[in-house]
Amino acid sequence: MVIDETLVRELLDAADEDSALVLLEGRARVAGHAALAGDDLRGAAVLLTRAELVDRLGTAYPAARELTLMATSLNDAVGKLGG
Repeated sequence: MVIDETLVRELLDAADEDSALVLLEGRARVAGHAALAGDDLRGAAVLLTRAELVDRLGTAYPAARELTLMATSLNDAVGKLGG
């Protein structure tokens, strides 16, 4: 599993409103806007921004079950990227 509930929660709790969940070399992580523009994340795929996540969940304070479902959905999407 590349994405788990902890990463989804980390994105929701990010201090940087422009944070995003990114995928680079098969690993997912949360990165702030400044990090996204840096060399360390060059070539990273943005999977979901914090604003998009809140929009999909309908709240910034979801139940644990909703975090699990979102992590599963994101993992399914990442799995389909590999083709």
